[in-house]
Amino acid sequence: MSHIMKKLAILVGGGPAPGINSVIGAATIRSILSGADVVGIRDGFKWIMDGNIDHVTPLTIEAVSRIHFRGGSYIGISRANPTKDEQHLENCVISLLRLNVDKLITIGGDDTAFSACKLEERSRGRIRVVHVPKTIDNDLNLPADICTFGYQTARHIGVQIVNNLMVDAQTTSRWYFVITMGRKAGHLALGIGKAAGATLTIIPEEFNGKASFKKIVDTLVGAIIKRLSDGRQDGVAVLAEGLVEGMEPHDLQEMVGVERDAHDNIRIAEINFGEILKIRVQEGLKKYNVKATVVTKNIGYELRCADAIPYDMEYTRDLGYCAAKFLDEGGNAVMVTIQDGRFKPLPFTEILDPVTGKTKLRMVDINSEAYKIARRYMIRLRKDDFDDPHALAKFAAVAGVSIDQFREAFEYLVENEPSPIHLFAR
Repeated sequence: MSHIMKKLAILVGGGPAPGINSVIGAATIRSILSGADVVGIRDGFKWIMDGNIDHVTPLTIEAVSRIHFRGGSYIGISRANPTKDEQHLENCVISLLRLNVDKLITIGGDDTAFSACKLEERSRGRIRVVHVPKTIDNDLNLPADICTFGYQTARHIGVQIVNNLMVDAQTTSRWYFVITMGRKAGHLALGIGKAAGATLTIIPEEFNGKASFKKIVDTLVGAIIKRLSDGRQDGVAVLAEGLVEGMEPHDLQEMVGVERDAHDNIRIAEINFGEILKIRVQEGLKKYNVKATVVTKNIGYELRCADAIPYDMEYTRDLGYCAAKFLDEGGNAVMVTIQDGRFKPLPFTEILDPVTGKTKLRMVDINSEAYKIARRYMIRLRKDDFDDPHALAKFAAVAGVSIDQFREAFEYLVENEPSPIHLFAR
């Protein structure tokens, strides 16, 4: 009886991110050169969780050698979740075994990492699994100075878009509310806002897990009034979409038709958060007889299938190579990353929350000095504004109210604003 060589399979889950094809290409080339056959499982877990093994693409060096230059996913993608049904999880294992697969590389974010972990457990040693962390949100639990792949490209493209909007805003005397992707964390919004020099940026971490819709609205109203006091009718506010995830239930009730995906995440793209926010901000301004032209812009789909910049191309080729090499050498049940120029495997047991079982997420550290400095130089109301009678008088004049009325309406926004620091030693 002839020996049948085992195969490596590659699967992509979640949403697109620049660099997916670099991982696929490098992992395929490394595995084939070590003597393994490689197949791509099309459309994530979608087909194999139903026991369907027809949607498979053989991967060869010739086919993948140049795909790293392109965005998207060469083998498709989906958000199908096999962990919600024990039979679906079993079907995944059986499907892979029917394909003669004993090694699997999954590429995805926190939900795909969780599915990879559960699939490895279910296989009981028959399939070894390595996960490659992918998300433009940059929120996976990697070492502090390591990005998830795709983030740098998404930020790069996002900054270009916001820069163009800032020029348009100044030219046409209007405000833009830019909603960026970032379901659980504000890394992408903050990265774009800081790099572009946006007028202000608002992220979920500022609200300790519960975003008050009123506070977001008042922050924007206050920023517009402050900007007007300096003679500027324009501005660009960058807001993370994850603000919606953290909203109080009574705030969410106003957003009719909230839908959830297979992983129970709110389909934020289906909620017109920007338009709802625009209406409320304009209502808030109207109370002070202040008018502002506001345009909303969602950016995310423009970012996540962009061609990777060289940083992400190099980074993801390294990740793909290391994932394949780790499996070839007998490794199993880890998420791969690179720290200080060296490959570092993170065991599934370390990246999963022991209470929820879900993948741990990395949030923006709002107590860091870098965050405080970034926030201080954004045009929002600050505590030191309220300590400056001249500044406060200008704001109150624009709003058409007394200083005491303005203070009463907005001072609650800045109670925890950090005090000024000296950037240069004297």
